[in-house]
Amino acid sequence: MRAAVFHPDLATPGNFLRIEDVPTPTVLPGHVLLRVLACGVCRTDLHIVERDLPPLAPAIIPGHQIVGEVVAIGPSGTAPGSVILSEDPELAEGDESKEELPIGSRVGVSWMGGTDGTCRFCTSGAENLCDHPIFTGYTVNGGYAEYALARADFVHPLPRDADPVHVAPLLCAGIIGFRSLRVAEIQPGDRVGLFGFGSSASLAIKVLQHWGCEVYVVTRGEGHRAAARAAGAAWVGDESARPPIPLDRAITFAPAGSVVVHALSCLRKGGIVAINAIHLDQMPAFDYDSLLWGERQIRSVANMTRQDARDFLQIAAELNIQPQANVFSLENANQALIAVRDETENGSAVIVP
Repeated sequence: MRAAVFHPDLATPGNFLRIEDVPTPTVLPGHVLLRVLACGVCRTDLHIVERDLPPLAPAIIPGHQIVGEVVAIGPSGTAPGSVILSEDPELAEGDESKEELPIGSRVGVSWMGGTDGTCRFCTSGAENLCDHPIFTGYTVNGGYAEYALARADFVHPLPRDADPVHVAPLLCAGIIGFRSLRVAEIQPGDRVGLFGFGSSASLAIKVLQHWGCEVYVVTRGEGHRAAARAAGAAWVGDESARPPIPLDRAITFAPAGSVVVHALSCLRKGGIVAINAIHLDQMPAFDYDSLLWGERQIRSVANMTRQDARDFLQIAAELNIQPQANVFSLENANQALIAVRDETENGSAVIVP
């Protein structure tokens, strides 16, 4: 198969990936082989190829927002902690009545590619904090390829007619953004600040509006500010601006500690800032008495759970969330990453092999 491969020792700025012929994955027990229909390009992919996140393998195929078609199924039940998901979100994880996905099923794969199922976090409902996680496109090969292998218990069933290009960005930008709303403990009617307005924020605002929240956007770049206005934000300002009223909650999307401190300064007492970032540069010093005191909180957002994925995908279907997408061929995977880095596209970058 053709794949875009990241070799840490060979990559150069702007030429992160090499397009190669590599063996099609062999189907393993407890896994499914997918024909990749589309794969979203995430800022985390950029952190990987720019080595903000340390390389964990001599070569890896990135990509963790995969929409694929099941073309082969390995024997079930032998992957660590494995269960097979049915299309019924009411069934509890681990329920032996779950049915195997048939050949031809359309499914999504996200950043969390597997957990051990046995650590204290997995057994207490916090699998996003698993001690031995598998990360799609980082610890195992991802979706910048014609085929991808995935744990059968970590794929998410999708409607057969789901548009791969427009669903792909939902599988990380959407799900992690949704988890950020949960970490910030947002309640209907809250005044919520979104600091940054890229792919994840542009999806989160639709959920917030559905919950009756007032949304205030602080972001750099006139293109992003125009997008926030078009999305119906109650107020929009540049990166140095302060919303006109104190915020109940705030989500930061930029990988900059200074943005977190700025968001904190805009909170009311008892407010929460949730940091939607897997990598963050140095947090600057800030004044405790005027910024953090008053039971204000800063919380990080770490990964996601399968329940987050099911809940968000259900809401996205109900609201008919269709993110704007810009399609790149597999051969142009480097250009897709550059577009994310330079923020030259409105909407999400999606690779279609």
